Amino acid sequence: MTKGRKATVADSKTGTLRRRGTLNSRADRVVDPLFVDSDFFDARDLVQAKYEMLRRVRADGQSITHSAAAFGMSRPTFYEAQAALQRGGMAALVPRKPGPRRAHKLDTEVMDYLEGLRSEDPSLRAADLAARVLERFRRKVHPRSVERALARREKKRR
Repeated sequence: MTKGRKATVADSKTGTLRRRGTLNSRADRVVDPLFVDSDFFDARDLVQAKYEMLRRVRADGQSITHSAAAFGMSRPTFYEAQAALQRGGMAALVPRKPGPRRAHKLDTEVMDYLEGLRSEDPSLRAADLAARVLERFRRKVHPRSVERALARREKKRR
């Protein structure tokens, strides 16, 4: 493979890792010998780095402090990764998407209120409903979020 081709492949992999949320932002801190100048081990791959960090402790008997430092991670990160691996295997090492896991602003109480408003006046637009939520519950929600939440609720009823 030519030098230019290697750079293109590396850039492509970096983009893929970034899109999937598995790009190791601290790849430059990985000093483990296997990851230095290796075609197989890639410090940019967060899942691979975490797994190898855990394996070093379990299989090779390396200390947690030494292993975490060699992979540019903290001890708390080690323990979190260890628990995730025990709980869900390799797939659990893949970071979850950032952001809320549920509709924390449009909870059941707010949704019941919105449906009541809609049943009284079906002509109310999402922007009007969002304004009413702000007025009553002091929660700022985007009109599109209101539309989506109402559509989800309607879909569940069917």
